[in-house]
Amino acid sequence: MRTTAAFFRERKREVGLCAILLGTFAGVSYLYDIRMDAVEYALVLSTVWVLLLGIPDYMRFVRRHKELLEAEKGLESGIDGIPDARTLMEEDYQRIITRLYEAGIEAESEGRIARQEMVDYYGMWVHQIKTPIAAMYVLLQAAEECRLGDEGEPFGDSLPDEVCPPQGGMNCGVPFGYLKEMKMELFKIEQYVDMVLTYLRMGEMAADLSFEICSLDSIIKQAVRKYSQMFILKRIRLVYTPIETKVLTDEKWLVFVLEQILSNALKYTSSGRISVYMERYSCEAQEEEGKSGQGMKNCLVIEDTGIGIWPEDLPRVFEKGFTGYNGRKDKKSTGIGLYLCKSVIDKLKHQIWIESVAGEGTKVYLSLERRGMRHE
Repeated sequence: MRTTAAFFRERKREVGLCAILLGTFAGVSYLYDIRMDAVEYALVLSTVWVLLLGIPDYMRFVRRHKELLEAEKGLESGIDGIPDARTLMEEDYQRIITRLYEAGIEAESEGRIARQEMVDYYGMWVHQIKTPIAAMYVLLQAAEECRLGDEGEPFGDSLPDEVCPPQGGMNCGVPFGYLKEMKMELFKIEQYVDMVLTYLRMGEMAADLSFEICSLDSIIKQAVRKYSQMFILKRIRLVYTPIETKVLTDEKWLVFVLEQILSNALKYTSSGRISVYMERYSCEAQEEEGKSGQGMKNCLVIEDTGIGIWPEDLPRVFEKGFTGYNGRKDKKSTGIGLYLCKSVIDKLKHQIWIESVAGEGTKVYLSLERRGMRHE
């Protein structure tokens, strides 16, 4: 029906001209008192000729339309599949399309080269910046050891806590309270550097994926181990019982996701605990968010007792660059961490969602089942 309507719209001038000619012929015949049966016979013959000429034209129109639709489907491999031009206007349009296509290919190639150069540069920058970061860690370690006596114990309460005492002929001169803050900030720098490299690699992530059966306990411990110093420095308690579960996933990328979630939990939790555990979750509770599934599923939960997320911010936490009320207030959020988590989880065919109460804490759920895939 749509194709027929398009045909008549395209041929409306011809149809209108035929109607005018037939109407003129019938009117003149009527005015000159020509026998109406002869007029009707002439009109019928004219209509038959119009149909005999119009039907093949309509069939050619439909066939041409189908050829163009097939050519549209094959545009990814090039424009060679476009049907040959039959009229001067079609030649003009095809010449314009060819030039636009070539310009698009050239722009895409230049963009790919520019992006690759940017990825190479920042990849080199990340590896170079890690050298001074490692050196700063060594200096901080030396400054901490400066406070310890020969037996590895603090010098005692007689010395002010905020100033390092001299040791081994060396005077630290560094307020001890600053050492803790410096160590935390240095850790954040290292984390942001890794985030930059991960962000740049997201475009080629599909080629880097390697799925295998992994121990979930081992994956969790890798992420926790990285943030062990932050737990100690912030005096946040970790509640975790080993989870004897195997999952089909990419270990490297899932570790990255858990690290980002733990980073957020530590960032917005000033006291209390962070818990990591498995929970049976009802799929029906996810219907409002458009997630499919029935019954119950096992989910990995990372729960904190931090400041939580405001209800109006919760639906947008996975959007790129979205920081929400807490991020704007404390100026701690980049709006990239959870976006990267969602992007990685989608490519791994897992699921992630968040439940939170402002002022009470946040729960991040990870369903590590891979939908639409059967492992044999």
